[in-house]
Amino acid sequence: MSGLATATPLALRAEQIGPAPVEAPPAATPGGTAGRVVTILLVAGPVIGLAVLLPFGWGRVIHTGDVLLAAVMYLVTGFGVAVGLHRLFAHRSFKASRALKIALAVAGSMALEGSMISWVAIHRRHHMFSDQPGDPHSPHRFGGGPVGTFKGFVWAHVGWLFATDPTDPTRFAPDLLRDRDLVVVDRLFPVLAVTSLAIPFAVGWMLYGTLAGALTAFLWAGLVRMAALHHVTWSINSICHMSGSRPFTTSDQSTNFAPLALVSFGESWHNFHHSAPASARHGALPHQVDLGARLIRLFEQAGWATKVRWPTPAQIESLTARRRE
Repeated sequence: MSGLATATPLALRAEQIGPAPVEAPPAATPGGTAGRVVTILLVAGPVIGLAVLLPFGWGRVIHTGDVLLAAVMYLVTGFGVAVGLHRLFAHRSFKASRALKIALAVAGSMALEGSMISWVAIHRRHHMFSDQPGDPHSPHRFGGGPVGTFKGFVWAHVGWLFATDPTDPTRFAPDLLRDRDLVVVDRLFPVLAVTSLAIPFAVGWMLYGTLAGALTAFLWAGLVRMAALHHVTWSINSICHMSGSRPFTTSDQSTNFAPLALVSFGESWHNFHHSAPASARHGALPHQVDLGARLIRLFEQAGWATKVRWPTPAQIESLTARRRE
């Protein structure tokens, strides 16, 4: 395991997002109706489709091929978010070769969680104002008590998606806007979104040779896979700021939530992530499975990832020791 140079701490570098503001950004003007319609379709569409088709039964609606294809698509897009959008682009946890950089940007975009540069900008803003005014999706904005807690959960999970408070990429992601490759991928987001759903349909058609087979593959490996990854990602915003353990020192309410570790590729070890944002590993304690970190290790061994920011035992102990004080 390689250590981290003292000149490069496990934190979000200031030059990535510009000078620290003296106050939270002001609310923006309301967004367009078209954007809200698209958001509603992405959030509600898979759930409605599943509710309509599920009564037809497992054997008639889903096949083994659908399950395998959905798993492959979930892995590709999930690692695209966890390793690509999050650890590489938002926090610069490692340096990727050009081919790997583009591949991860494409895979993350195919998760349909927004264009890659906007995703990174929102996430960096979240870290700058975590659980404070200006955080785009903190669950603690409505106070305590059952009502405030419930409203906070709904807001952090899906409510913030409909807010009229967009994040300016020129403020929070200027480094990505200077990268031609990433700007092209960002502009291709609509094409990649359609491709992400077209692949299951096309593979289903090839596997079963019927329109019905293509549609079931589209439903399970397209819509349901997309919805499952969305809710796992949103759970990091909601559950992992409300419930779980807090073994590391942070100034916010971020937590580790073990039940989501596998399906989130290690992202739910969120307390350590907020304690050391630039770390390539989030599951820093013994027995904490972090599939995202394991994939980065494979990339490193293949020579595709360099300058990986692995946490050292001393750094982990320092963060936990401060928590115990």
